[in-house]
Amino acid sequence: MIKKAGFGGGCHWCTEAVFLSLKGVVKVEQGWISSVGESADFSEGVLVEFNTEVISFEVLIAIHLHTHSSTALHSMRGKYRSAIYTFNEDDAAEAKAAITALQAEFDRTIITQVLPFADFKLNKEEQLNYYFTDPNRPFCENYINPKLQLLRDKFSNSISDF
Repeated sequence: MIKKAGFGGGCHWCTEAVFLSLKGVVKVEQGWISSVGESADFSEGVLVEFNTEVISFEVLIAIHLHTHSSTALHSMRGKYRSAIYTFNEDDAAEAKAAITALQAEFDRTIITQVLPFADFKLNKEEQLNYYFTDPNRPFCENYINPKLQLLRDKFSNSISDF
């Protein structure tokens, strides 16, 4: 079954590269996501469509929590909201349960929120697929490559060849 979820937490270029590297991910859209209430402002993130027969929502959440600062309340949280955006109550409950279960893998409290999806703005065409169009950019080497190495080390069964 194909499902959809949104993820935000760090630079959307980094988040896009992480999710594009996974088996079972069908589509990744990179841009800005908003929720409701206090989280109605747009924040960098990605929309991910994935095949649940290949990769579970819980594994995607684990990867997301481990590949951005999911325990850090830093000054850029407005631009880089640590969140999982869901499209229904069942997915929201599953995401909250996954975060609770994964907390044991972290020394500090996970601050990632589970929020209802409200809206999405796609980034400009020339900014899409940022990493895989030129992985030798200094930004890619300094920020994205360490996240992809973490994928290789911790989630090798979930990654595609890249």
